[in-house]
Amino acid sequence: MTKRFAIVGAATAAVAASALVMAPTASADSYNGCTYPRVCFYLTTSDWNSGSPNAAYQDVTTGYQNLGANSRGADRVHNTRNDDRAYLRYIRNSTGATEYICVLPNVTAVFTSAYTVTGIRIDTAATCP
Repeated sequence: MTKRFAIVGAATAAVAASALVMAPTASADSYNGCTYPRVCFYLTTSDWNSGSPNAAYQDVTTGYQNLGANSRGADRVHNTRNDDRAYLRYIRNSTGATEYICVLPNVTAVFTSAYTVTGIRIDTAATCP
C-alpha cells in the first residue's frame, strides 16, 4: 500500500517538524466536491482533480477515529468546516513513528508517499495551537 505524508499550511508549522506549504483555501462552505461541514479524503490526485472525495467525516469527537479503506493513506484531505480544526494522525513510514498535524478550517492537507494518514479528530476550535 502506498504511504502518504501531510504537507499543510504555514500556520501549522509548529505542529510538525516536516516542511510545510500553504495549500489553496476556499472561502465558500463547500469545495472541490466536499460538502460543508465535512472533512473529505481523496485517495489519489485524480480523485482530487475530478472533485470526487472517497470518504468524509463530520462528527466532533474527543478521540481519534481510525480511517477506513476509503480514507486511509489519502493524497489530500480538505476541511470545509468554517469554525473547526481537524487533527490528522499519520505514520512516518521511515521510522514507524506516529505524529499529528492540525488542519485549519477551509485548508487542504497534501500527503506524499513518505507518510500515511491513519486517523482524524475534529475539534470545535478554529485555530491550531
